[in-house]
Amino acid sequence: MLGGVVIAWPLAARAQKTAIPVIGYLSAGSPNFLPGGALAAVRQGLNKTGYVEGKNVAIELRWAENHYDRLPALAADLVSRHVAVLVTFGGGVSARAAKAATSTIPIVAMGVSDPVSMGFAESLGRPGGNLTSVGILGNDLTAKRLELLHEMAPKATAIAVLLNPDNAGAERDTREAQDASRSLRQQLHVLRARSEQDFNAAFANLIQLRVGALVVMGDIFLSSRGKLIAGLAVRHAVPTMFEARDSVAAGGLMSYGANLSETYRQVGIYTGTILNGAKPADLPVLQPTTFDLVINRRTAKALGLTIPRSLLVRANEVIE
Repeated sequence: MLGGVVIAWPLAARAQKTAIPVIGYLSAGSPNFLPGGALAAVRQGLNKTGYVEGKNVAIELRWAENHYDRLPALAADLVSRHVAVLVTFGGGVSARAAKAATSTIPIVAMGVSDPVSMGFAESLGRPGGNLTSVGILGNDLTAKRLELLHEMAPKATAIAVLLNPDNAGAERDTREAQDASRSLRQQLHVLRARSEQDFNAAFANLIQLRVGALVVMGDIFLSSRGKLIAGLAVRHAVPTMFEARDSVAAGGLMSYGANLSETYRQVGIYTGTILNGAKPADLPVLQPTTFDLVINRRTAKALGLTIPRSLLVRANEVIE
């Protein structure tokens, strides 16, 4: 136990770690929340490059359990175990902890959509250092999410975004949301939650401000509480847009974002490519090309909304 939950992979794999490479997996989240079949997709990518867990590669898992302040110690622990590659999940906050812990061990960061502006890479084409990234264009899609939500709830003149102030990109996300709302001539309110205790206050504030629609910003803690947020949104009759399908399957109204399974698979491919001798400095930052619009018809009905045909024809999935 080290500042969070430490899960060691099978003992047989640990015993072999002197003979086979070990991948250090650092996540800001929890093992109870794995969006998009994350680990299975990473393993698929590794298999494509010739690596099979337990046979010729081992994995060490570290979880911060949504306590972002635990990440530096967890990253330092993986570095002390001389892992061959560090794979981080949870966006900039996890990548920052890994980057601070080592300047030599290769890092594959998932969910850092703009590592250049965050100081992790020299350029998208040639990162230059020991970190490369597979992005998800999380909150960079804020404008598109607001546009889609406006189609669903056109009468909403006041909207809100819910973000985690501990997220490394919170300030940038706020600016992007403000720019997007101005283009739609909507009044924007920013709500913040870093723990479950903050949700009731956030929604009480939302009702007081007469907010007509809500966008939940990309953040591993907020995503892991998608079911809770979706329930509060339905209770208060607020149409809500999420980043990923998991939250819509849990009762949320809509989501728009990268296909996570393919993104995680690419993380595995990049990790295996580095194990085969490539350097992260030479591996371009990858951006997703496939995006999914998911709508929950039952939630729309509960909110008294009729899904416009313009959205139905564009939806990749309509959950009944």
